[in-house]
Amino acid sequence: MNLREILSVTLILFSIIDTMGNLPVIISMKERGRVIEAGKATLFAGVLMVAFLFAGESILKLLGVDVASFAIAGAIVIFILGMEMILGITLFKESPESKSTSIVPIAFPMIAGSGTLTTILSLRAEYAVVNIAIGIGVNLVLVYLALRSSDWIQKKIGQGGAEVLRKVFGIILLAIAVKLFRTNLGI
Repeated sequence: MNLREILSVTLILFSIIDTMGNLPVIISMKERGRVIEAGKATLFAGVLMVAFLFAGESILKLLGVDVASFAIAGAIVIFILGMEMILGITLFKESPESKSTSIVPIAFPMIAGSGTLTTILSLRAEYAVVNIAIGIGVNLVLVYLALRSSDWIQKKIGQGGAEVLRKVFGIILLAIAVKLFRTNLGI
């Protein structure tokens, strides 16, 4: 266990997960009547991240998918979420019998998306697995706290603030999606 590695991994994953940047999406979903269960979303995202830490590359190989293709697929989903936020439309068809969006798109691809999962795979080459696992745990605590306090944050910024954030972060999501495309297509 190395504190410096844990801090590095935590900061890298924090920037990739972008918990604060995801809050406008979460607020938007709540405004549309969707239920976000913070514990369920955090737990599922954690399971995905830990599974990828230990078996990510093997899982993708088993499915015949390379890391770049996985990242591009995630970029498409992120692009669609960004378009929804900017245009104020709904492209994801949600199950009418379920009001919960805790797993898709919150746990995956927003928290444990292709960027996060491919980053975890690349961190294995540089850091000890135990330090990566601790960094994942720290980020999951931060994600949980952000999800739990999203109603409070929404009240503080108000409807107008939420709308501005939604548009700004929609553009940021589009930029992240384009970057994932370019990086994984080698452009």
